[in-house]
Amino acid sequence: MSLPKISSSSAIQISRIMRPDDANIAGNVHGGTILKMIEEAGAIISTRHCNSQDGERCVAALARVERTDFLSPMCIGEVGHVSAEITYTSKHSVEVQVNVMAENILTGSKRVTNRATLWYVPLSLTNVDKVTEVPPIQYEKKELEEEGKKRYEDQKLERMETKQRNGEFIVPSVNQEEYTVGYSQSSLIHLVGPSDCTLHGFVHGGVTMKLMDEVAGIVAARHCKTNIVTASVDAIDFHRKIKKGCIITISGRMTFTSNKSMEIEVFVDADTLVGDTQERYRAVSAYFTYVSLSKEGKPLPVPQLVIESEEEKKRFEEGKGRYLQTKAKRQAHMQSLTQQ
Repeated sequence: MSLPKISSSSAIQISRIMRPDDANIAGNVHGGTILKMIEEAGAIISTRHCNSQDGERCVAALARVERTDFLSPMCIGEVGHVSAEITYTSKHSVEVQVNVMAENILTGSKRVTNRATLWYVPLSLTNVDKVTEVPPIQYEKKELEEEGKKRYEDQKLERMETKQRNGEFIVPSVNQEEYTVGYSQSSLIHLVGPSDCTLHGFVHGGVTMKLMDEVAGIVAARHCKTNIVTASVDAIDFHRKIKKGCIITISGRMTFTSNKSMEIEVFVDADTLVGDTQERYRAVSAYFTYVSLSKEGKPLPVPQLVIESEEEKKRFEEGKGRYLQTKAKRQAHMQSLTQQ
């Protein structure tokens, strides 16, 4: 979704060339690499804005990423340009609109590869549990502020609903039949080190998203046994902060397949092993959508998911609902473009 531009000096662009270690074996840049770049741009512009006035110094922490579509794959050797702009502020949060373009530096051609909307909250440098106030921005029209407020209320409600669903953990399974949920489900365990963290000592949102995309990609590849690429990411909700020294478990499982796409649910659970309290908690959750590609980069049919339980059937139907809803929105958008 393209948001209206707002009269504000809070806009930045960061660029870098895509290297072989950014891509999969087919030469397509990992979705997680793009997500990490998107988050870095959002964190810079949000932190800069939240410290633009006199007062308590703070760092902006990622709270939520709205649905992100991967419109076109980026390749090794291309330059990724990530532009970010603040489009709405509430008392304690910042909405950032991010666009990603790929440039072929040999021909000069450019194309849009991603659009995303991110929400940040400013945390005090001296007290990480304290959320500071956000300086307001100036809007060109009153309607822009009202539209932004509606988006803020909608994402706030969705975050609460997602948090209420997050009591389940993925249990490892062995000797599963092909195309079942258990056959492709995967997990990755990561010790959070200093290079993963912000000034506060908490994990960068971009680092977490890159790991989530990696696990989702493994699930998709196990299911299809082909080259796979990230097609979109449904809203990513950051429920709790992850501190340096924690061990995080990133788990993914297939929830739904259509003829040409597959939905993977990904959880991030954190274990605090150092400190006064030791606990395991759900830190982040999201749904990733992948597509299967041939060696020539053409879409391939996706093997249908084999359902083995009522719980899996329920998740499949929920995923189907999200798929149909997204498809309807896309068709409505295309129809509106043809009528212009």
